[in-house]
Amino acid sequence: MQPSLEEILDNFAFLDDWDDRYRYLIELGRMLEPLPEDAHTDRNKVHGCASQVWLDAKVENEPEGAPRLIFRGDSDAHIVRGLIALAFAIYSGRPARDILQTDALPIFDRLGLGAHLTPQRSNGLRSMVDRIKADARVAAAG
Repeated sequence: MQPSLEEILDNFAFLDDWDDRYRYLIELGRMLEPLPEDAHTDRNKVHGCASQVWLDAKVENEPEGAPRLIFRGDSDAHIVRGLIALAFAIYSGRPARDILQTDALPIFDRLGLGAHLTPQRSNGLRSMVDRIKADARVAAAG
């Protein structure tokens, strides 16, 4: 089971060394639910990432509220799988309108990711967030 965002933030704060934080990100990625091979499609592929990244969104319509989105994902890079897990801790299981109102960049900055990820990985992370928000816009409009 994936840890909550609060648990991730607490664990990052506990780990002083960036090598340990990278290992923790990799461990988060290992905890992701496997994405079935038939979901590794062009439609699910995230463009703008140096690594191969696939995100699959499932919309759950709530009887008395806005649709919620549940995300699954995969990457061919271990650290990127961890970044996917982090993005899911922020966004997955939340109503579309909340996803659209949530800015992940302050959370990434709080974790120090901007200073410790390569520019390509940072761009890829932004591309993942953009894709998640695009899926939320479609669900909110639908």
